[in-house]
Amino acid sequence: MPRLREVPRAEADAKVAQPLYAQLFGERDPVAEPGTATGTRGDWWTVFANSPDTLRHAAQGFAYYRSPDRKLDPVLRELGQTWSGWATGSQFVFSQHCKSLRGLGVSEAKIAALPVWQTADVFDAKERLVLAYADRLVCHGGRVPDALFAEVKAAFSDEEILELTYITCLYHMHAIMSRALRTEFDDRDDPVVEVAAPEGFDALDFLGGRRKE
Repeated sequence: MPRLREVPRAEADAKVAQPLYAQLFGERDPVAEPGTATGTRGDWWTVFANSPDTLRHAAQGFAYYRSPDRKLDPVLRELGQTWSGWATGSQFVFSQHCKSLRGLGVSEAKIAALPVWQTADVFDAKERLVLAYADRLVCHGGRVPDALFAEVKAAFSDEEILELTYITCLYHMHAIMSRALRTEFDDRDDPVVEVAAPEGFDALDFLGGRRKE
């Protein structure tokens, strides 16, 4: 379950949350009867409904990147979003945008190769540039070498670059928030935990720190 309270339909904001609930869940109360068409529980929406202004702002972001007014090719946009999910370790963002790539006709070979795009030979020059740039945004905190940015500038317009930067960073934020709040597919325990030593193990002996009498 997510770390924040889920807002049931009866308590949801009438202007912001309830229309979105109706669109995604029909007549159901998504807290009592969770589930969306994409296979998620839908608790991202019920958690964000705790703050109608935040939910509204997020929903506007979805409308922004899907708008036909965007100049950036939607496949290239989705590559940036999907890499944001993978690199941040958000199973939710990664999974949802793999679905989006598939819906745009991207091949299974490319989707499977995303985690190893650096050595994969299935991406064209523009796709590799997008992934390299997205990697610098997400994994290096925006530290983009001049040489890489010059290649991006040669391949894309300023408007396309701004859209790519904004949308990739937006989904980096969504990936971080989903992990922190444990929404949807990110509701899972951290896999990195201490594995206990066997019975009789002595750390001092292991470190060579015990004095010999």
